[in-house]
Amino acid sequence: MLYDRLSRAADEGLLTPPVLLVCPPDGADVSELPGPVAVYHESQPEHDRFARVAEMRDSIEGPAGCVVVSLPRAREAGRDLVARAAELGVPILIDGQKTDGIDSMLKAVRARGQVGAVLSKAHGKLFMVEGGDFADWKAAPRENADGFLTPPGGFSADGLDAGSRLLIEALPPLSGHVADLGAGWGALSAAVLRSEAVTICDLVEADRPSLDCARVNVPDPRARFHWADATAWTLGGSVDHVVTNPPFHKGRAGDPGIGRAFLTTAARILAPRGTLWMVANRHLPYESHLETLFGEVAELPGSSAFKLFRTARPRRPR
Repeated sequence: MLYDRLSRAADEGLLTPPVLLVCPPDGADVSELPGPVAVYHESQPEHDRFARVAEMRDSIEGPAGCVVVSLPRAREAGRDLVARAAELGVPILIDGQKTDGIDSMLKAVRARGQVGAVLSKAHGKLFMVEGGDFADWKAAPRENADGFLTPPGGFSADGLDAGSRLLIEALPPLSGHVADLGAGWGALSAAVLRSEAVTICDLVEADRPSLDCARVNVPDPRARFHWADATAWTLGGSVDHVVTNPPFHKGRAGDPGIGRAFLTTAARILAPRGTLWMVANRHLPYESHLETLFGEVAELPGSSAFKLFRTARPRRPR
């Protein structure tokens, strides 16, 4: 079933094909929309899922009769998407939950453009806007306090997060082939590549704006960049080390299963003598999963907020 507010918009004739969907929610059924339908998405897993049923765009570009922007969690990122959509000069429909700031977005848009229909349903709103100047909402990556380029509204955009900093301080000089699962904008990989004994560092990241920043932050020829879902990523061989600060949210909801899936990937791609180095929030229950995946699990000195692990001897499925 299509997400409810957009289904109502389609029923009321508010969508002018071709419809361009910008970062639609995971699982949205686009089959009920008046076609043709195109999708732009910055998350690789969602990109692949929507590619099965719709034309994919590499940027927010035409042709489009209207653009539907689904708000992300971060206000700056949402405003940037709206500004880029406005450059097409077609009606924009902005959709989001109250928890994603749709009410404040509606108020801000009313001050700049002509707001038409407003549909309220399922703890959120969808509204149409025509015209207006949103050029100053367009946001470019910027340098954070640690000198790294970060995307608008991205994770830890203002500076290196405390968990990653703790893991970097605990890492010894690594050697051989390293994979950074959930590499973000590249802080862990930049630290890994300080060791001349590292031959390859694969940065695996599902968020395209973050990976684009990592390409700038990690200009080392040993770095390889993969726009991919770390929970499903594969490579031709195995790696000597995995480093990771796995995410544990899907949208606003906590989901430790995502982190467990990262650890499963790590065990799958590591060589028999390979090691995993990871940091996690102290409340997350990863210990039993690690003990299932690895023959050797050691907790390293951490902090009151974060725990560190070094694991080795990945178990092979029989």
